[in-house]
Amino acid sequence: MAVTQRRGRRIMMTPDELDEFLTTQRTCRVATVSADGAPHVSTLWFVWDGKSLWLYSITRSKRWSDLRRDPRVAVVVDTGEEYDDLQGVELSGTVEFIGEAPRTGEPYPELDAVERLFARKNFALDEMPHDGRHAWMRLTPKATASWDFRKLASL
Repeated sequence: MAVTQRRGRRIMMTPDELDEFLTTQRTCRVATVSADGAPHVSTLWFVWDGKSLWLYSITRSKRWSDLRRDPRVAVVVDTGEEYDDLQGVELSGTVEFIGEAPRTGEPYPELDAVERLFARKNFALDEMPHDGRHAWMRLTPKATASWDFRKLASL
């Protein structure tokens, strides 16, 4: 995964900080390109497996249809209220659609660990509840940019 930031290297997250941040956060903003070329941004829960961001999206959403047509995506995960508390990461690349769509819970070994992580993180459950309306996309980032403004105090 390429690190795309030149400026701000002093406030970018280390690989361990990035991994911890993405493991503990739960909400991201997903940017797609609409059929007419207009940007579209939507909020979604996610899970990070250490190398890929997994998105569980409603298959009848604009986001889903945008990504089916053009799988390029940028995703931002950020937090903080005060300027010196801001932290975040932008991940970009192309999504892959994994498993059945919509997902009904048919066995799919590649999703076992991801669904367990997602269910625990977002629902405090040991098993993923399937509603027949959502399906999985995986973003293995081609590029990342991160920031942790808390590091500004030591500069």
